[in-house]
Amino acid sequence: MNWMEISPERLGEGSPIRVEIVENEFDLYWEIAFDMAERIRAAAREDRPCLFIVPVGPVGQYRRLASLCNRERMDLRHVHLLNMDEYLDDRDRFIGLDDPLSFRGFMDREFYGLLDPALAPPPENRVFPEPGREGEVARLVERLGGVDTSYGGVGINGHIAFNEPPEPGEDPTVEEFAALPTRCLSLTRESRTINSVTAAGGCIDRIPRRCVTVGMKEILGARRLRFYMNREWQKGIVRKLLHGGITPRVPASLLALHPDAKLTITRTVAEPPLGRLR
Repeated sequence: MNWMEISPERLGEGSPIRVEIVENEFDLYWEIAFDMAERIRAAAREDRPCLFIVPVGPVGQYRRLASLCNRERMDLRHVHLLNMDEYLDDRDRFIGLDDPLSFRGFMDREFYGLLDPALAPPPENRVFPEPGREGEVARLVERLGGVDTSYGGVGINGHIAFNEPPEPGEDPTVEEFAALPTRCLSLTRESRTINSVTAAGGCIDRIPRRCVTVGMKEILGARRLRFYMNREWQKGIVRKLLHGGITPRVPASLLALHPDAKLTITRTVAEPPLGRLR
């Protein structure tokens, strides 16, 4: 069967990636928040640091997690959050913190700033990959004993974080692509286009051309992978990553290499892209 025609009931058949379908994006946000909260509690019980790789997209989980932490008086001082990526200007510097597109600004507004300061992770535990200091990500992971969980979404071309598919003429092996480290790179036209729709009212000129991203190596090296899809336009790519084979052309398909990978999607995303089969 063509991967575009796979029904919701058959999504994930034959793939090592576990698939869960939730009703809507609000349920999906709570799924992420509850999962993060439980991992934070587990690390506290075991008296160990807790390192997450986290996205800006999906986004609704952070307010929910902050609410849970404040209500339960959940101490996050042992928690380290490594954000997946950030936009850069044309000189490979972070875009301004006050830029509406800044992921650093988003995290301050939508998570750190909502936490009771007595509970919040200290500033040094709030980490972004930084141009010119990319190697610090691998050193952080090693120092903290590994990444507990990589959380994330999936781009329209299958990217995770900003690990874009190879450009025409590039043909890395799966092993080479899986080993890509934290680095700066140029965004594809597909990523800039869909990001302009979701974050800039369709103004592609407003979307930066450069970015810094945590590497496939760090993401796939986490003990757990938990990825989420809630957008109408993800109907096609969810089928491709689950049923199109493992290939650098669809970076998220490499989740299948991991022994504990789970994909949670909304019922809308589970529907075939060309309509429900009869």
